Amino acid sequence: MQPLQLQSVRATLRSPRRLKTEALAGLVVALALIPEAIAFSVIAGVDPRIGLFASFTMAVTISFVGGRPAMISAATGAVALVIAPLMRSHGLDHLIAAVILAGVFQILLAVLGVTRLMRFIPRSVMVGFVNALAILVFMAQIPELIGVPWMVYPLVAIGLVIVVLLPRLTTAVPSPLVAIVVLTLFAVLAGVDVPTVQDKGQLPESLPSLFFPNVPLTWETFQVLAPFSLSMALVGLLESLMTAKLVDDITDTRSNKTRESWGQGVANIVTGFFGGMGGCAVIGQTMINVKGSGARSRVSTFLAGVFLLVLVVVLGDVVGLIPMAALVAVMIFVSAITFDWHSIAPRTLRRMPRSETAVMLITVGVVSATHNLAIGVGAGVLAAMAMFARRVAHFVTVERTVVELNGQNVATYTVDGELFFASSNDLYTQFEYALDAEPDISHVVVDLHASHLWDASTIAVLDAVTEKYRRHGRAVELIGLNSASIQMRERLAGKLN
Repeated sequence: MQPLQLQSVRATLRSPRRLKTEALAGLVVALALIPEAIAFSVIAGVDPRIGLFASFTMAVTISFVGGRPAMISAATGAVALVIAPLMRSHGLDHLIAAVILAGVFQILLAVLGVTRLMRFIPRSVMVGFVNALAILVFMAQIPELIGVPWMVYPLVAIGLVIVVLLPRLTTAVPSPLVAIVVLTLFAVLAGVDVPTVQDKGQLPESLPSLFFPNVPLTWETFQVLAPFSLSMALVGLLESLMTAKLVDDITDTRSNKTRESWGQGVANIVTGFFGGMGGCAVIGQTMINVKGSGARSRVSTFLAGVFLLVLVVVLGDVVGLIPMAALVAVMIFVSAITFDWHSIAPRTLRRMPRSETAVMLITVGVVSATHNLAIGVGAGVLAAMAMFARRVAHFVTVERTVVELNGQNVATYTVDGELFFASSNDLYTQFEYALDAEPDISHVVVDLHASHLWDASTIAVLDAVTEKYRRHGRAVELIGLNSASIQMRERLAGKLN
């Protein structure tokens, strides 16, 4: 554990006030994890206990090896979607083996420096990621509000009132925890017949035990597992690193993204050997922990896992009585505080470049359609790259002037702008080849003082321009190249066409 983060844990353990905040935050997160872990187990096609045990082992393990304090890792919907086809086709043993292999892939990706790719995710994609997350969290609550007894609706309303208004009176206890306790007591004492946690699935009655998947250790098995494991590794890392960046912004602190990457791998390996379905950072519960409850250290993450296990194994009968309406109210609150409302304010939209807004909307739209944050982020990044290339391509200008030098007329072309595949493709057409072939023009100069050659496409275009003028009987002189551009041209000129 890093010294600064170790100091944070020690400071939390020595401060009763901070320890209370972390403990209560962990309790709220644990309660919110139970129905989601069961739901994700259903998506993956496994027993609910496998999802619950995965959430326990992921949270506890990542609290020690992760790089982002206070971030929650557990079973997730994105991972469940990836591994569900493998479960249907090959069964539980192959699924667990795939989880372990995914952890190995994540450690390898961390060693290879995959975290450096985070710098290529623009702010507009990050905003779209956050907004899409909020929408998905809200959409996940809709099934709990359809075809249910009418008492569910006033219970949800009361829960929302508590989580929104209670912090204005006191922050001694997290308002989501108060809402859960109050609504549970009311539902039990009043005998209200509404859906409860126990209606979601059977809770485990024993501790998780070591599990070794019974699969043949052959190349054929690896070929079956590798596509699912690699997809799980990439999806899990992307969601975890994006969530870590979001928590960095909320807490104004830095996280170690490389450590978080291999930490996720270690957590998935541990989870696999305890028979869990694997997972990654859980954004909704992380927002409950950090933004809703004020947690800031690894203690809350560790306690969330411990409380989860205690609640489902020891206090399963009590937890089963919690009305789903209470958890729905908490998650709706989470979606509201997670959404970046400023990003869609009319004043913001008027000031923001249309391309930035388009990238944000593309990210939100793809995530909402696929229910996969990783696919949406990938689509957003590709859109941002395409729009950036298109915008930069139009910044290149070519100006032709004719000057007299030593009694001879010289056609000079001044190129201004960055030259790469998108901008250099039009460069070939911006020269007056026939006009410069007139007898009064002695030769042609291309001035590149205000330019930089970025790729082979540009070198090929300059070669084509030079060849075109040679056919017209004119020599071309390139001037003003910087050292990097000179080196690239010396290496590639004449070797591309």
